[in-house]
Amino acid sequence: MSTTQSERLRELLEPLVSSQGLDLEEIEVDSVGRKRVLRVVVDSDTGADLDQIADVSRVLSAKLDETDAMGEGEYTLEVGTPGAERLLTEHRHYVRATERLVKFQLAEGGELVARILKVDDEGVDTEVPGVKGRKATARRLAFDDIVRARVQVEFSRKDNKKEEEA
Repeated sequence: MSTTQSERLRELLEPLVSSQGLDLEEIEVDSVGRKRVLRVVVDSDTGADLDQIADVSRVLSAKLDETDAMGEGEYTLEVGTPGAERLLTEHRHYVRATERLVKFQLAEGGELVARILKVDDEGVDTEVPGVKGRKATARRLAFDDIVRARVQVEFSRKDNKKEEEA
């Protein structure tokens, strides 16, 4: 997708997504054979449920139908939320990943897997899990020290909130 088309689509769709209480995270146009697919990724601080996804999809579809933003050919509109292993690129992404396990690539080299505990304007406070019976340790990461960060999927994490309530 050309930068111009990407920018036009973002300018057209972002206010509509915002009016539904969501953030426009990503826009991507792929060609699949002769058809094109417009993928729109939305999210919010509380996540997006299926009803919100359906509502925003209807609003975007109606707007796209009344404009020529996608050109003449056929296309399919897909609206969804970020994947489970989302890349953290904006401050709000880090805030939304609080309490999640994240794999950080560090500017100094190497990687760190840690749980985000707190996020502020300068960086993140993390907890690095202990290995082989050792206790977890705290570590502060400035945003400037982070080259890349991606949420990790956890299948066996115990939910501390449920344990506390029991």
